[in-house]
Amino acid sequence: MADYDRDGGLQEMEPSPVEETPSGSKEDYFSSQNDVENPSQPIRSSTLGLSQHSPIWYLSRIQKYSSYVFTAYGLAHIVNTSIIPLITRSVPESERYLLLTRPYYQGIPAEPLLIIIPLWAHVISGVALRIVRRNLNAKRYGDSGNKEDRKKSFFSSDFWPRVSGVSKLGYPFLPLLAGHIFVNRAIPQQFPGGQSNVNLSYVAHAFAKHPVVSYAGFSALIGVGVWHITWGWAKWLGLTPEQVTVQGGERELWKKRRWYIINALAAAVTGLWMAGGFGVIGRGGLAPGYIGKMYDQMYQRIPVVGKWL
Repeated sequence: MADYDRDGGLQEMEPSPVEETPSGSKEDYFSSQNDVENPSQPIRSSTLGLSQHSPIWYLSRIQKYSSYVFTAYGLAHIVNTSIIPLITRSVPESERYLLLTRPYYQGIPAEPLLIIIPLWAHVISGVALRIVRRNLNAKRYGDSGNKEDRKKSFFSSDFWPRVSGVSKLGYPFLPLLAGHIFVNRAIPQQFPGGQSNVNLSYVAHAFAKHPVVSYAGFSALIGVGVWHITWGWAKWLGLTPEQVTVQGGERELWKKRRWYIINALAAAVTGLWMAGGFGVIGRGGLAPGYIGKMYDQMYQRIPVVGKWL
């Protein structure tokens, strides 16, 4: 509708959106669901029936859902290496339960599905996400088209996304976990019997024979791993301090409250794991006879520190 100013000859128009809406953002600002002339377009799908999302969308979900699977393995592992030993208060008694459940997470197809594939998917998707986001930032904020300049800027920190606290915990957790897998999976395969030689007595022997290395290594592995997983789950659930939606003066209070709750939960899980691992298995003592000598030979195969063990 228009109103006319008869004295001045001016025409007053009702406000309306501008004609030239930036490309790619019109649908973001103005809904077209009720527009008869421009009906909303259906989401395009590939020949496989998958919606055509961006690489970031796919990589984010691979990183997220792979952690779900690996968490299931972590729950089974803490039951076998902490909760059951705390209940039985005996390493030999706890090994009976470990042997019952071992095929479910140390055999085919459970091990690849619960450990190998999710672990590699989580790590590779995380690295790929950082590279994709870096390239997107560079494209948006001034990366030169020159090949030499582009090569130099790739190693510059100007366009790389900020490293979150969860990622900072994940990077040291990866070599710690790889070392744990190497000691408990790769080395035993070099001896007669293979994986059948690895049990809670194998770990108890290391604590009794090499306490400094064992306590330091397992403390780092459990502490970093539990904190990484706990904060990661808080992120997936939208419960980290940065994800607080409360505004105003209470925002800082809620952020501190979440920070304390997440860290308290991580500390509780770490304490539980160490109580069974250190308090029961760590006091299991040396393995006797031939088995003990074979364990000594296994630990001597550990790179770097093995020659002192």
